Amino acid sequence: MRNINVGVIGVGAMGQNHVRVYSEIKNANLLAISDLMKGTLAEVSKKYNTVGYVDYDNILGMSEIEAVSICVPTTYHYEVVMSAIAHGKHVLVEKPIAFTLDEAKEMVDAAADAGVKLATGHVERFNPAVLEAKKLIDDDVIGEIVSASAKRVGPFPPRIKDVGVTIDLAIHEVDIMFYLIDSPASRVYANMGSRLEKCEYEDHAELMMKFENGAVGVLETNWLTPYKKRQLEITGVDGIISIDYIDQTVKIYGKNAREINVEHKEPLREELNAFLLAIDRDEEPKITGADGIHALKVVLAAMKSAKFKIPINMNEC
Repeated sequence: MRNINVGVIGVGAMGQNHVRVYSEIKNANLLAISDLMKGTLAEVSKKYNTVGYVDYDNILGMSEIEAVSICVPTTYHYEVVMSAIAHGKHVLVEKPIAFTLDEAKEMVDAAADAGVKLATGHVERFNPAVLEAKKLIDDDVIGEIVSASAKRVGPFPPRIKDVGVTIDLAIHEVDIMFYLIDSPASRVYANMGSRLEKCEYEDHAELMMKFENGAVGVLETNWLTPYKKRQLEITGVDGIISIDYIDQTVKIYGKNAREINVEHKEPLREELNAFLLAIDRDEEPKITGADGIHALKVVLAAMKSAKFKIPINMNEC
């Protein structure tokens, strides 16, 4: 694989991880970073020995840069992604793909028209535990899937100021259930609320999803729990697959009961490697803009469901 010149726009908590991983990947040449926070920008630029710009247009104007990771707050995704596409850059945008469905659809169309890659950063798809579970499901180890149940909880992250827990956390499980169950959501019902004075948006949410193939997904997520928990169980007619995202463990319960040996890897490193490989091979990214739209559509429908206290059919969104 050839080396690919990259830049990172937005070097907050997640953006700094992109900078770190790109600086470690042998096929990535990190040429520049950008952030509005001058102090953070100077610190990260010095640490990773790269050029830093306050104005991201400086990065997009560098003809030698082929691809960018966009890790700015969600409300700015559309603006920055559209500009990057207009400059002919391949883009990996952190989840959610955009703030609204209309923005997301415009971004996907623009990338297709420009002939550039648009990948959505749903990093848990690259978690080795998830990939192992996908293999087991495809090999029919637990038979036809009946339901999925997930818990993704943890303490409130003060750095997140523009979205609530549904878009920040629940969207991970929405995407993973879609990936593992291999069927789009057809209906969603949700309950949400806010208990934390320091949070302007919902800090807890409970979602129930019906998928087109008949399976059901149930998700609990919040910023109220003082410790992180990231777990998922997939129930089939012949057994259960249990995943721990943090420990990267997979266990099977039922007639094929056993614990699976999973090789631990950093999901973000796998994601960025896959992004660069798609560029090098001129292939579609593993997580496309369409995947990003599906996940966003479901969480927005969930928020509508919670507001009006009714189930929402996805074909009406």
